[in-house]
This record gives sequence, C-alpha cells and structure tokens, in this order.
Amino acid sequence: MFDLSEIKKRNICIMGLMGSGKSMIGKDLSKYLNLKFYDTDKEIERKTKKNINTIFEEHGESYFRDIEEKVCIEILTNENCVISLGGGSIISRNIRKVIKNNSYSIYLQVKLNNLQNRLKFSRKRPLLNKNLSKKEILENLLKDRQKYYEKADLIIDNDRDRFQALERIKSQLNTYAN
Repeated sequence: MFDLSEIKKRNICIMGLMGSGKSMIGKDLSKYLNLKFYDTDKEIERKTKKNINTIFEEHGESYFRDIEEKVCIEILTNENCVISLGGGSIISRNIRKVIKNNSYSIYLQVKLNNLQNRLKFSRKRPLLNKNLSKKEILENLLKDRQKYYEKADLIIDNDRDRFQALERIKSQLNTYAN
C-alpha cells in the first residue's frame, strides 16, 4: 500500500477546475487508501456557517479567498489524508508553497467542453453566475490557473469515467509502494 512517508509527503491533494471531479475522486481515493477526506469548500462552509455563494454575495471574492487561504493551509498541514482543494485555491502563492512542501498533488484535467456539460445546470458556483458564457468563464479560469495545475506531481485525464481516472491514480500510487 502507498505510504506517504516514503515520498516525504504528509497528504495527497487533488486540484483542478470546478467540475473536474475533485470531491468524488477524493472521497473514493480516501476510502481506497483508508485515509481521512477533506473537501476545503465544505470546510469553509462549516467554519463560516455560510455556503460559498452567500460568502461571495455578502463579502465578495477577495474576502472568500482570504478565508480559503487560511482553511486550506490549516488542512494541508494535516497528515495521512486526501484533500480536495477548491478550484481557485491554487492562485494563492502561500497555498502553492504548502502544497509543494506537504502534499503529493494530483491535477484532474478535463476538457473545457466536458466541464461546460458537467456544470450546465450548476447554481452553486459563484464564478459562473456572471454575465459571461460558461465557456468564456472556464476558458479564462483555465488560462489563469493552468500553469499552477500543471506543476502537480501527477496529471490525470478525467474526461470520461471517474473510475478509470481513479484506477490510473491507484496504479501510479502503487508504483511507490514497491
């Protein structure tokens, strides 16, 4: 079985754009590895007692990013867990630094047209509630974040079946166990 200490990392973090499958794959991976699972967006909601849309509406994005940074850094210092990061958390230099030092990072890469389809009916994504098309918003977000996502230890295509993506992750992690 995969041992994080063998690669001198505390945890596994999963990153990617909204709709890339971070939470679903993170939960499945944590069960497979028998590790605790954290979803940073859920932790932010738990700590603030507000949903993310409400935080954005009442206080704006920069306020949300400040809370996100504190919560992510706190969670990223935990050991033996799988962490699903919010899609935009990677824009924080401080979060990227903690990821690099503490985490085996996995980027779930998904083509923009697939993300559009997955997010077609989503009402829980404040960055999509703007006057631009979803395609335009996703293109802009990817353009801003891709350089950070691509520094992940492992890049996995999650365009089709999440179980295939999960199997590829397990297979890669098992190469460290030998």
